[in-house]
Amino acid sequence: MIRTLLAGILLLAACNPSGTRPLVTPLPEADTASLALPVPTATRRVADALVAAGLPVTRVEERDGWLATPWFEAASLEATRRRPVGPEVVRLRAWVNLSMRGHSTVTFETVFRPMADPSLPGRELERALPPGHPVAQRVRRVLDSLAGRTTP
Repeated sequence: MIRTLLAGILLLAACNPSGTRPLVTPLPEADTASLALPVPTATRRVADALVAAGLPVTRVEERDGWLATPWFEAASLEATRRRPVGPEVVRLRAWVNLSMRGHSTVTFETVFRPMADPSLPGRELERALPPGHPVAQRVRRVLDSLAGRTTP
């Protein structure tokens, strides 16, 4: 009995019920769009559209419905190794969730870190890019094209 209970606890501890998704939720300011596609197809379509727009997508998890870029330079759209501080270095994440059968909701989050503070986890320092930022505008155009909307 004790062995079975211990084995069950170890098995549960080894499982990650959330799959490969990062353990963060989108910021409230994140943009969303609806796509008439199942999650894996929508995830691939979003990734392809972002790459076509020049954004450096490096992680795509179709099955779990999410993707991400590394921290990258806003001016060159190239991945960077420098410390992500200021709106010149940004990162994009997208979550694709089932909204109803055959339809998905895509949530885009484009962030920067306004300051460095080693006493806080990096996620707590992240802020949404202002809407007028060139990368935020580029992501908005991708989002609008995917959702069939036009941007003024």
